[in-house]
Amino acid sequence: MRAPFKFVTASLTAATVLGLALAQGNQPVIGLITKTETNPFFVKMKEGAQKQASALGAKLMTAAGKTDGDNASQVTAIENMVAAGAKTILITPSEPKAIIPAIQKAQAQGVQVIALDSPTDPQSAVNALFATDNFKAGVLIGQYAKAAGFSGNKVAKIAMLDLSPGPLVGIARHNGFLAGFGIKGITAKTATLATAPQVVCAQDTYGDQAKGQTAMENCLQKNPDINLVYTINEPAAFGAYQALKTAGREKDVMIVSVDGGCAGVRGVQSGQIAATSQQYPLKMAALGVVAGVNYAKSGKKASGYTDTGVTLITNKAVQGVSSKDAKFGLANCWGQ
Repeated sequence: MRAPFKFVTASLTAATVLGLALAQGNQPVIGLITKTETNPFFVKMKEGAQKQASALGAKLMTAAGKTDGDNASQVTAIENMVAAGAKTILITPSEPKAIIPAIQKAQAQGVQVIALDSPTDPQSAVNALFATDNFKAGVLIGQYAKAAGFSGNKVAKIAMLDLSPGPLVGIARHNGFLAGFGIKGITAKTATLATAPQVVCAQDTYGDQAKGQTAMENCLQKNPDINLVYTINEPAAFGAYQALKTAGREKDVMIVSVDGGCAGVRGVQSGQIAATSQQYPLKMAALGVVAGVNYAKSGKKASGYTDTGVTLITNKAVQGVSSKDAKFGLANCWGQ
């Protein structure tokens, strides 16, 4: 099963027709603004957007924040891209509310704005959203953790290595994990970070490996008996693993995560990560570029939410939780 690969193949077939049609007119200009240039997820998203833009005969402009949460750089990038003639801007918003005035100014000038991976707040501030169901991604790893290690009388002592204050993607994954683990009263509509008696430590990592390691070190100092770690993404997971290894705890603490990148899936193979929810940034990027070219050609804007899919990856399947193994994960990492 290689559904993400099939999507790209279909898109590139359509690219031949659209590219020839657009060759006669002005080249569409599409902007892509990611949260950072260093996170492997966004690196792959950029690669996918460039590949699709080249296939469709579009010009791709790119920019990124200095760190996750850098709203000012994203605002500047929107302004620069509009001034340079971009008619569609694809963005992974770092600050889901603070970015909205800049988005609205761009839209007022006829620019289509599409969010990738992370929604704005409200989601309706953009024309469309192409993203993982991040609550579901959290639910899957929560269900897995419960079934794999805590279905009996063993008491969970959980460290939550989160993103940062504010971003909806971080809230959705965090809350989804707790809901999947069986904490009552949490739904996809829960608007703030939920907690539970089992959570003994919560730290922000900004999705960064070094910050993930520091966060895990802090949590171990607070509660040395932690036996389950949720991480916002795989860089944070690898940081957590290093801290656990230094403390001699890597063998008896379960780490679950989100991304399903190639390095992350290899982490599943090696046993550093027990399970990860795989998402598909190449598909998000390809959909965004296709929507940009369609808007340039027809004047029709994209709308609504498109779920780009999520798959639980683990080499130790558990009953009642649907998953694929690391072989599948490597064949489909990032949506290749």
